[in-house]
Amino acid sequence: MPPEAVDPWQRNLAVCVFGAFTTIVAMTLLLPFLPLYVEQLGVTDPAAIVQWSGAAFAATFFSAALTAPLWGRLGDRYGRKLMLIRASLGMAVAMSLIGLAQSAWQLVALRLLAGLLGGYASGSTILVATQTPKARSAWALGVLASGIMAGNLAGPLIGGLLPPLIGIRNTFFLAGAVIFVAFLATTLLLKEAPRQAAAKPHAPKPSWRDVPDLKPVLAMFTAACLLMFATLSIEPIITVYLKELHSEPLTLMAGLAMSATALGSILSAPPLGKLADRVGHWKVVAASLAVAALAVLPQATVSNGWQLVALRFAMGLALGGLLPCIAAAVRHSVPDRIAGRVLGYSTSAQYTGQVLGPLAGGYLGGHVGMRAVFVMTAALLALNAGLSWAFRPRPADTR
Repeated sequence: MPPEAVDPWQRNLAVCVFGAFTTIVAMTLLLPFLPLYVEQLGVTDPAAIVQWSGAAFAATFFSAALTAPLWGRLGDRYGRKLMLIRASLGMAVAMSLIGLAQSAWQLVALRLLAGLLGGYASGSTILVATQTPKARSAWALGVLASGIMAGNLAGPLIGGLLPPLIGIRNTFFLAGAVIFVAFLATTLLLKEAPRQAAAKPHAPKPSWRDVPDLKPVLAMFTAACLLMFATLSIEPIITVYLKELHSEPLTLMAGLAMSATALGSILSAPPLGKLADRVGHWKVVAASLAVAALAVLPQATVSNGWQLVALRFAMGLALGGLLPCIAAAVRHSVPDRIAGRVLGYSTSAQYTGQVLGPLAGGYLGGHVGMRAVFVMTAALLALNAGLSWAFRPRPADTR
């Protein structure tokens, strides 16, 4: 069959899944050994190690939040493929440079660079959505989402296995090399159809005044922020916490503890989504946050690593599907003409949680104690569950 007879959207999907998977793996594989790398860079005080780990982890999300709107506008103007080429090449370079860091400051700066140059997963989602036939777009986006979730699952596991075998720095170099392969595939195989500039009729600009009730929307923004806060506040301290519990092999156990949350989310997302469609998104959001709080609190009292892995898995089961439920709740609370803008703010709220969570967890873990991080996270989740329930839309038919 000649190449022209093959629909390019299928090849695009395969390239985007590979590229999104590899970049997500690269962003998450350092989690199990991040405190060990900080210590290798010359930081010896235990409190400082935890704080630097939190700062280095949060740095990527901070710069990504600042630059995401810019890359989005440039993608609209110059094409999504160009943005994916930029993101894959930039990530390949940034990951390799992280392996050359000589101090904690350089590590944080290079993590900032990775967030500044990244964005492959979000860019590939937009490209697949716009380049796939409408009849197959839902399936294609589902395949891409599975690749992204698989990256979140595999990253910590790979990060737990590779450093003892090839060393921490070589792990970064290998990750950069794999992303460079994704860059080559994106450059050579991806084909973006020409975009047609649609002439838009003159219409009034969307405004917050179009939202009939802001309280439910703001409650969901808070839920999105605290969801990512809760998920990531514990990540920078897990390795140090497991070290206190004398769990061996250390990096592998840390990788299992981190991947357990992603695995739980993958397994629970479909049934939680179906349940939300049946009983209402707000009920599922509030109940999931409450159950997650109950799963986080005992993590402060575990005596071995396997108990932590089991409880992290339970937390993932509770949190799985929450982001789609939050997006659906926001979407049902605003009119069509402002939905995209409001959902954009919801994404910004998630980025805020991704930045504040590691910073707060690192600071609290270094100055108060590791177990205090779990207590704080559980309290915030419980509080947010109450707020989500209290500010739910009152009409019986509103989801």
